[in-house]
Amino acid sequence: MENFTMLQYFEWYYPADGSLWKKLASDAQTLKDKGFDTLWLPPAHKGMSGADSIGYDSYDLYDLGEFDQKGSIRTKYGTKDELISAIKTAQNVGLKVYVDIVLNHLGGGDETETVTVRKVDPKNRTAFISEAFEIEAFTKFNYPGRAGKYSKFEWDFQCFSGVDYDHRSGETALYCIQNQYGEGWEEVLDKENGNYDYLMLSDIDFRNPAVREELKAWGKWLHKTLGFDGFRLDAIKHMPADFYNEWLDFLREDLQKELFTVGEYWAPHDLESLLTYAELTGGRISLFDTCLQANFSIASQSGSNYDLANIFENTLVNVRPELAVTFVENHDTQPLQSLEQIVEPWFRAHAYAMILLRESGYPCVFYADLYGSAYTDIGQDGRDHEVTIGHLPQLEIFLQLRKYQAYGFQRDYFDHPNCIGWTREGIQEKENSGLAVILSNGEQGYKRMEMGNAFAGKKMIDALGHVGQEITIEEDGWAEFICEAGSVSVWILA
Repeated sequence: MENFTMLQYFEWYYPADGSLWKKLASDAQTLKDKGFDTLWLPPAHKGMSGADSIGYDSYDLYDLGEFDQKGSIRTKYGTKDELISAIKTAQNVGLKVYVDIVLNHLGGGDETETVTVRKVDPKNRTAFISEAFEIEAFTKFNYPGRAGKYSKFEWDFQCFSGVDYDHRSGETALYCIQNQYGEGWEEVLDKENGNYDYLMLSDIDFRNPAVREELKAWGKWLHKTLGFDGFRLDAIKHMPADFYNEWLDFLREDLQKELFTVGEYWAPHDLESLLTYAELTGGRISLFDTCLQANFSIASQSGSNYDLANIFENTLVNVRPELAVTFVENHDTQPLQSLEQIVEPWFRAHAYAMILLRESGYPCVFYADLYGSAYTDIGQDGRDHEVTIGHLPQLEIFLQLRKYQAYGFQRDYFDHPNCIGWTREGIQEKENSGLAVILSNGEQGYKRMEMGNAFAGKKMIDALGHVGQEITIEEDGWAEFICEAGSVSVWILA
């Protein structure tokens, strides 16, 4: 079995110039050569911000950059034809493509409706703070620019459980809608704020069977149109787990495809919720290991005060490795974003070594770590801040090491708070495979580790070039490996 690696092929601040799909077509072969196997693409549908939309403010799921809606035909990333061409190009060079699915909410409704609501306490959403009254809500979606092509389904207030804006009064608040399917939020696993069903915009009500059927039909249409290989699911903690159970079972059966699926359940310090969600979904959905990413962030900010021996404690990859998609950064955690949880630059190589060169987990590399990023945005202090994220120079080396060397039995040496390591003894099918990794968050690191008898007498070098000397494996298959202070070294056969 060959190691697989995913690339998140976008970042929050990618230019809104319609170029990403064309860039993907141009980059596809290079990405495959670098060692990537799968690509996670950003939401491809039209968002309420039109050509400026990142895609998470879903407007028309059927508009992939084809219709003149929200001020543009193309999306931020390009046109429908460019997207189809890019996916085919990627697949032709051996890459699989995962599409980003955003079904928690819709925004940018075409018309208002008079809707009966009650206000809800934002900090305790199980508590109503008003009697029932009427507001004007943008809950009518009839997509005049698409004019019924692909689907004649029109969304109205019966399809939503809540909104956050009253057009009649101009007031922003949290309003729970009364519709024929009841009043109140749907049951979701997350109990933050009492109930965390509502996230933003017009919250889709999955108690409406017509909504479920329309989204199944849309899923079939999307696959027929794009021919993708899997899904990344957005904001699943705000949705009832049984919806995606039903939706995925339907599509996998109907299309007769595996359709690998990873979900975003944002719970950086709550492993129990990730495990419970995995149980509720019966292993249908892999999950991003937000707990491991949080550990990386804390470790990077704590320096030598962090106990590296415990960095995999309370993480999904440690408990359910078969469901864990590991990552170092993503579009939500990057600086100035709402879920900002930065892994400081000095520690990013450490973190990538831990997700790319170990046997457990399905690693996902972030676009900005491969290409770099520079942008300006408003910080929490209300001021503009300039951010520059440099590409990680060790990353391409790690990708090649993962593809060709990081195989075989793994021995862990997590026995010191400031210096940890592991070895992989290689496999016959991969010539010259096997490696030793040692990293430090403090002083220069030394660690005696076993490579195995097959390595006896062989010489090894640091693939990253941090340590210039060779190491010779002793006759018993052991050797003392070293790394520089605050650094990581990966030792491979010379």
